[in-house]
Amino acid sequence: MTTTTAQSPATGSGLPPTMRANILKSQGDMAMETLPLPQLDADQVLVQVAAVGVCGSDVHYYEHGRIGPYVVDHPLILGHELSGRIAAVGNSVDPARIGQRVAVEPQRPCRTCKQCKAGRYNLCPDIEFYATPPIDGAFAEYVTIQSDFAYDIPDSVSDEAAALIEPLSVGLWACERAEIKPGSRVLITGAGPIGIIAAQAARAFGATEIYISDIAEDRLAFALEHGATHAINAKTDSVEGLDVDAFIDASGAPQAVRSGIKAVAPAGRVILVGLGADDVELPVSFIQNREIWLSGVFRYTNTWPLAIQLIADGKVDLDILVTGRFTLSESEEALRAGKQPGQLKAVVYPGR
Repeated sequence: MTTTTAQSPATGSGLPPTMRANILKSQGDMAMETLPLPQLDADQVLVQVAAVGVCGSDVHYYEHGRIGPYVVDHPLILGHELSGRIAAVGNSVDPARIGQRVAVEPQRPCRTCKQCKAGRYNLCPDIEFYATPPIDGAFAEYVTIQSDFAYDIPDSVSDEAAALIEPLSVGLWACERAEIKPGSRVLITGAGPIGIIAAQAARAFGATEIYISDIAEDRLAFALEHGATHAINAKTDSVEGLDVDAFIDASGAPQAVRSGIKAVAPAGRVILVGLGADDVELPVSFIQNREIWLSGVFRYTNTWPLAIQLIADGKVDLDILVTGRFTLSESEEALRAGKQPGQLKAVVYPGR
């Protein structure tokens, strides 16, 4: 992570001693600064950042200064959806990795706790995650990450798509938790970036009927072109009674969650992805009588290899989500772009 300090990058590498970063100083206040180049642990690589996707959590930190217990009480570098090229390596990393294009899984689990040893490293109580206070993120020219969390990407995968493997991983993890398989019928509420990504992921998992619900007709039309098979306008039509095998909420809207649960068949699965109210009233008797399995989603584990393969094989298209491109100095504008009509995904390019 960018806050980790240990050894300097390889000598004679031609790397600059400093880098530019766009830093959230306090709620609604960002500024460009020049910082020392991040130092490397022995098992880390230094990544020159190529592209960074803007996530809703970045926007939330910018606008509100906190998400739940995570409070921005010190300057913080935002951005956790990223790709780049390895510029230097730690002492225990093969120097042959220098120059490789990579997609970064932006987290550092402890690897020794009970959750990590059970393969659930996303639930590690001591995990460090990019752009989650106090860990810095990727609105910067360089970042560090453990070498095995920097995944090689083929030339056919763009920098933008490689960066968006992070939100794709959320969709893949949701589909895995939902046990979507060939022939599954799925409902997704919310046709924003995560909803559309979840629809593509469900299709890649073999789902044959993918319903998506939203209140915006333009987003529903886009979803039908890129993964969904049926569109439902939540303003005029109900999803209740669809009897789907799985329901994935990507909206966070309490009414969407309640209605979506009532669209699930007996023994079906409900996966909550969208960030909304901390407490939501649920149809408990409906859940009990149908033995519906309900789970949240907290990030992901071991999703990058599958994601890279799906993109390379053309089964998932992430480039179509990019609707705004910004330089590093325009990061604040990128954070505001999502409120503009027709915007899906803003991308920041730290090298520009």
